[in-house]
Amino acid sequence: MPSRELPPPPPPAHLREWLDETVVRADRARFLADLSRRSLGLGRLALLWTVAAVFAFGWTFVGMAVMSFESGDAFGSLFGVLYAVIGLGVLIPAGFWFAWGARQERRVRRLLCAWVEAGRDPATDARLRAPARSLVWLTASLALGAVGLWVAFAAAAGARPGQDTYGEVAYFMGFGMILWITALLGLAKAGAHYRWAIRAFRGGPAASGPGGRRLVSETP
Repeated sequence: MPSRELPPPPPPAHLREWLDETVVRADRARFLADLSRRSLGLGRLALLWTVAAVFAFGWTFVGMAVMSFESGDAFGSLFGVLYAVIGLGVLIPAGFWFAWGARQERRVRRLLCAWVEAGRDPATDARLRAPARSLVWLTASLALGAVGLWVAFAAAAGARPGQDTYGEVAYFMGFGMILWITALLGLAKAGAHYRWAIRAFRGGPAASGPGGRRLVSETP
């Protein structure tokens, strides 16, 4: 997520009655555009893949640790401990980073819903559907998932006793699973945005509020 602060929530309905409708509409359009980019922008997709790359980097050290332990000698065990410590030192911060991003994502979604309920502007709302960005998330995630499944299953099916070690097979299967799980998260994101847009902007005129302002008649 971008480091700058998130947009503020919309003012309460009883205060919006006393505000300039043009200003409220302009704020709504600007904040919704910002929140939409944060939620489904290409930067968000790149961030998801970056977190996955960090997990894969940490998993590489874990795989090297397992392969070092399999050597059976003291020198290999020493390197195995070193690799395991490095791997955990990468994976644990990556897990906290992922959890922080998930919390930010929930905050963005709540603000999106709140600002959508603050009024209705067909021109702005049409852009929030973001079909092109949803398609990018969908196709990129499908491609990544296919690669992940191929890596995982190829590692298991192509293993040869006496040639491939358990550590090598576990590493490649784990690497493929990281790609596959990342792809599932991307697919879930695209699907959730599509369902949200359908609920938030489905047909039916918005109710008119005080001063002629059009308000959303249902909660997305």
